Parts: sequence; C-alpha cells; structure tokens
Amino acid sequence: MTKLLFTLLLLCTIIPAGAQNRIEKILQDVEANNTTLQSLQKQIEAQKLGNKTGIWLPNPEVTYGYLWGTPREIGNQNDFGITQSFDFPTVYGHRNKLAGMENQNLDRLYQSERINTLLRAKQIIIELAYNNALSKDYSRRVEIARIIADSYQKKFDLGETDAIERNKVYMNLTACVNKKEKIDIEREALLNELKSLNGGKGIQFNETEIPITPLPSNFNEWYASAESKSPALQYLSKQIDISKQQVKLSRAQSLPKLSAGYASERILGEKLQGVVIGISVPLWENKNTIKQAKAGVLSSESALEDSRIQFYNRLQSLFNQSVGLREAAQKYREALSSYSNEPLLRKALDAGEISLLDYLLEVEFYYDAFNNMLEVERDYALAVAELTAIEL
Repeated sequence: MTKLLFTLLLLCTIIPAGAQNRIEKILQDVEANNTTLQSLQKQIEAQKLGNKTGIWLPNPEVTYGYLWGTPREIGNQNDFGITQSFDFPTVYGHRNKLAGMENQNLDRLYQSERINTLLRAKQIIIELAYNNALSKDYSRRVEIARIIADSYQKKFDLGETDAIERNKVYMNLTACVNKKEKIDIEREALLNELKSLNGGKGIQFNETEIPITPLPSNFNEWYASAESKSPALQYLSKQIDISKQQVKLSRAQSLPKLSAGYASERILGEKLQGVVIGISVPLWENKNTIKQAKAGVLSSESALEDSRIQFYNRLQSLFNQSVGLREAAQKYREALSSYSNEPLLRKALDAGEISLLDYLLEVEFYYDAFNNMLEVERDYALAVAELTAIEL
C-alpha cells in the first residue's frame, strides 16, 4: 500500500486538468480585480494624454493697445495685432511620432507589471499547495500520535508502562499539533495575501498537488523565444528608438522658429496695416540639446545590453536550478516509495519489538524525508514559475 501510495503521489506531479483550470481561473480573477493594475492602467491613460499634449501649434497671440497722446492735439493711437508663432514645420511631425512611440511603450510597462503581479499570485498558489499538502500530512501524523498517546495512557493506567514513556508520547502529540497549527497560520497568511492581490475578494484554494509547469527541454532554443516575449526587454529596446527619435526632434528644434501675423495702427484718422513676419535665430536656447539626445541613445543602448545580460543569466540560473531540484524531488519520491519503514515501525511498536524512543527516532527520519521532498518540489515549482513567467 505504501509503495502504491507514493507511486500515485509521483504521478500527481503532473497537475490534474481540474486543478490547472482552477489555477488559471484564479490568475484571471487576479488580473481583473487587482487594484494596483487598475491604478496603473489609469496612470498610463493619463500619461498617454499628457504625451499628446503640447505637441501642436502654440496659441495665437492677440494684442491691442490704446495710447493717449500728449499734447492732445496729436490724438490718441489704437494698435491691434494678431500673431501666430510656430516651429519649423518638421518639428510637429517628429513630436507626433515621438508621442505615439512613447504611448506604445507605456503598454509594455503595464504588461511587465501584469506579469510581476500574476507571478506573485502563482507563487502564492504554489506556497498554498505546499502548505495544504503539509497540513494534510500533519493531520495524519496528529491522528497517529493521538492513537499512540491513548494507547500508552491505557498502558500507564494498567501499570504496563511508566510516566516517562507516557510523557514522551504526549510531547510527541503536542509537537505534531503545534506544527500543524503553525502551518495553518501560514496558510491563512497566504490566503490573505492572495485576497489582497485579488482586490480584496477572498479566494479558497485547497489543492494539495503542487502546480508544476513543464521545464523547457532545451534552454538556448527556449530562451530565444523568451527574450522576444519579455515586455521589459521590449520596453528598453523601444526606448532606444524613442531616444533616436528625440535626436531627430532636437535637430528640427534647432532650426529657426517663425511667426506671422497682422498688425494695424490708427492715429489722427489715419490707418496703417499690414503683415508681420518674424524669425528667431537659434543661438542659445537649444544649446547642447542634440548632444543630450545623443547621450540618451547611448544610455538606452547600455541599459538594454545590461538588462539582456542580467535577464539571460537569471533565466539560465533558474533553469539549471530547476533541473537539479527536479532530479532531487524524483529521488525523494522514489526513496520514500521504495524504502519507507513507517508501517513496519508502527507494527513493531505495537508488538513491543522496539522501544517507543526507537520508534519516535526512526519515524522522524521518514517525516523529515517527506517534508524535504515537499520542500524540494515547492522550490522546483517556484523556480519554474519564475523561469516561465513571461508565458503568463
């Protein structure tokens, strides 16, 4: 029965379809209800409007002047003028294109934050499954410890054992109960964090199978696709294009600005009117702006290269870690399936073939191995979840 049990547990490392659907539904709910993502979406919408603001012609300027003449004989003067100033025409095309590129890149920022949020939700789900499995096993341990404690209490009452032996089993029972309570407290904390990610709406997750995403078979082949899907790297890549567009805009802004308008003067019944044309000579205002824009391109290129290296190294480390953890988890399950002595130890204890102390020491080896197996499976699932987060 023990070998069959652990064979079934080994098969459970592949998540049942129902559990997988449940996890996907939770992630969908988190994406829809997360207040941080909702707030970020509104901020991005506001920023997009801001990027499209101030890229058109400035407002025309209208002036009117009424001047009293002294002496009165020279009469009063009425001046009127309307002027429209504008940058060199290519500036507006560059500004509009730059605003569009910046707005598209804001969507990549949102996608990056979305992935981070869903990854955290998935990490919590993995931790919950781990604690659920641990809590379930500790319920079994508590039940066994209670049965043994009741048995030794009866033996003590009949004078078949002493107080020291009885106290040992009750200490063992107390330790099991306390560990289970601690696990349940951790489960509640995780559920509360998941509730917070879900916009304050509670979520129940009672699955005991740790959700594991299949590991890519070939890292380098998989990485090429992963890099192209990363919104963070896409954002930095597009920042280079934005910086280059900023250089074009800075060059256009260094060209002369123009103004044109109409002006009129009235004095002593006479009227002067005509066209006013102006040009600004670009001497000081935009000094070093082109150099600054070019420096921005170099900065963006450097940031992308650094992030690409960090991204590759991090994923390669996670992949190697995942391979090692997967092998360790499989070895733990095979060992527990083939070499578990827990049922034999219980029979030997009931038959009086081993002492209580020997039983407690030996069964603790099994419990430690089972705990370590679950911990390794959890760490493996967490590593793969982070590795494949871009798929979320």
